[in-house]
Amino acid sequence: MVLLPVEEALRRVLAGVAQPVEAEMVDIAACAGRTLAEAVAALRTQPPFAASAMDGYAVRAADLASAPARLRVIGRSVAGARFGGALGPMQAVRIFTGAPMPAGADTVVIQEDAEAAGDQVVIRAAVPAGKNVRAGGLDFTKGSVLLAEGHHLDARTVALAAAAGHGRLPVRRKPRVAVLATGDELVRPGEAVGPDQIVASNPFAVAAIITRAGGEPVDLGIARDTPEALDHAIGQARAADADILVTLGGASVGEADLIQAALARHGMTLEFWKVALRPGKPLIHGRLGDMLILGLPGNPVSAVVCGILFVVPAIRALVSDPRAGDDPTEPALLGIDLPANDLRQDYMRATLATGPEGLPVATPFAVQDSSMLGILARSDALLVRPPHAPAARARERCRIVRLDRFV
Repeated sequence: MVLLPVEEALRRVLAGVAQPVEAEMVDIAACAGRTLAEAVAALRTQPPFAASAMDGYAVRAADLASAPARLRVIGRSVAGARFGGALGPMQAVRIFTGAPMPAGADTVVIQEDAEAAGDQVVIRAAVPAGKNVRAGGLDFTKGSVLLAEGHHLDARTVALAAAAGHGRLPVRRKPRVAVLATGDELVRPGEAVGPDQIVASNPFAVAAIITRAGGEPVDLGIARDTPEALDHAIGQARAADADILVTLGGASVGEADLIQAALARHGMTLEFWKVALRPGKPLIHGRLGDMLILGLPGNPVSAVVCGILFVVPAIRALVSDPRAGDDPTEPALLGIDLPANDLRQDYMRATLATGPEGLPVATPFAVQDSSMLGILARSDALLVRPPHAPAARARERCRIVRLDRFV
């Protein structure tokens, strides 16, 4: 099978998402990180009345034309308790930030520009109408659409929806992503490790990536390299109504790489299983009924890179996030000379430093083995080298994927 370009592989993964997951109503306090299933319109106007933007005195601008002016203070207006009367000529109301403007007042003199004297106040200088006043509806008005369907909610937009009167929001449920590690050589952290075994790390890295992307990881544990164990685990994923099954390891064609055959026994339609990618060439993609299949390589760095490039976009597509197919790269400068690349798109682990032109300088590690989690943990970014990229010199432009946005 011909190696598939990364861009085409992603296009096929996104095309494999038949429809988004269902919507659910969620309390506003739990909506951060979720994706809107419907547009959100304001249920109220904000602010609902003209309000003072400063502590001071609400007055009529016309009374200050011959400043300094002496005005009689006839009351107070505070946030939550407005002055109930109306302002007449040469009168003022003591007012505080956020308090409703009294009827008849059209401007606010800040307290630093006024001198109180008993029930009177002296205003030293003229102030134009509308000064230090927030007009009603300055932020938004009732019925106006504030957030579009597919918007990924964060602290800012949750605050906006709450201010607009929403106690609950319609969001897409979290896609259920079953995570299955495979291999006789694997044991869970904390378990006894045999002389020919290693501790499984991939399930925890991939689960963290899934969680951050807005999915709900379902841990299926470790399946041994037998048809029976794999069949049982795949059955567990189907019983859990997983939207995606992510397998870890066994995606190649060795004698112990059994996952593709196991998935085929259960009826998987294979879309592709080799990508022009380093690290991560043996990547399985297909569908098993309504469940999307992503079989990631077993090497830890390969699993993380493929998680960023394919699992995250798939989760976003399932919640109708318009960012699903976005290019995750950004410009940077090379920190060292690099030789020409071969036919696979390379994602080199690199550190970032501050550089000229407002761009970071990306310096890849000398050793790029896909088993080395220590280097991955010290990396700030993946330095992307396109297929057949020519040799490049230090300070030339390049593209990077910042790891802190995904892991």
